[in-house]
Amino acid sequence: MMLEATKIHKSFGNKFNKQEVLKGIDINVEKGEFISIMGASGSGKTTLLNVLSSIDRVSRGSIVIQGQELTAMKDKQLAAFRKNHLGFIFQEYNLLDTLTVKENILLPLSINHVSKKTANRTFKEVADELGIYDIQNKYPHELSGGQKQRTSAARAFIHEPSIIFADEPTGALDSKSASDLLNKLNTLNETRDSTIVMVTHDPVAASYSGRVIFIKDGQMYTQLNQGDETRKTFLKDIMKTQGVLGGVQDEH
Repeated sequence: MMLEATKIHKSFGNKFNKQEVLKGIDINVEKGEFISIMGASGSGKTTLLNVLSSIDRVSRGSIVIQGQELTAMKDKQLAAFRKNHLGFIFQEYNLLDTLTVKENILLPLSINHVSKKTANRTFKEVADELGIYDIQNKYPHELSGGQKQRTSAARAFIHEPSIIFADEPTGALDSKSASDLLNKLNTLNETRDSTIVMVTHDPVAASYSGRVIFIKDGQMYTQLNQGDETRKTFLKDIMKTQGVLGGVQDEH
C-alpha cells in the first residue's frame, strides 16, 4: 500500500464558526495506481488532495505514505519528506520564468545535490518520454500551455517520487493538449510504475485513470474501477455517476 488515509477530518474556522469540509474519509492507494478524485463544487475534493499531499494538515485522522505517518511529522520533517518522496503538478504550472525548461525540470535534482551526469541522463529520459527534449533551452514565456504543463509534469517525475499529486492538470489546456498530457501521464504511470492521485472535474480526464473516487459533502460517495472496460465505456460510467451527483464543476 502506497497511501493509507484513515478517518480524515478537516475543519476551517473557530469553535464559534466552524465549517467541517472533510468528514471522516478513508482512502487507500496501492503502489502504481493512477486514481482520480471527483466531486461537485464544495464537495471537498481539493481540500482532500491538499491534506493527502501535506500542503495542508488534517484536523483529525491519519495519513501514511510508504509506511511513514505524515500526520505525526514536525514541519521540518514534513518538508524533507515532501522534497524526497512527493511530486506535484499544478493547474497553474508553477514554472520559474527566469529558468529554461531544462533548468525548471532539474530543480528537484539540484535541491537533492544529484550529480550532473546522473541529472542529465535522467532529464533526457523523462523529457523524451514527455516529448519536450527539443525545447529544453526555451523559457516558459516561449511555450504553449501544453508544453508548460508537460514541463511541470517532467519536474514532478524527475526525482522518481513515491507518489505524484496532480491538481486539475488539464484545467487550463485545450482538448488536444489535455489528451496529449493524459496519454503521457498514462505512459509514465505504466513504464515507471508511478503512483498518481489526480483531482479533476473533467470526466474525460478521469477516464484515463484506473479508479475514480467520488466525494460528496465531505464524504466518500462511491468509486468506480475501470477493470477490463475500455476507456470509452469507463467514461460513460463516470458520466453516469457524475449525473447522479448533479454535475461536477470547477471547485474554487
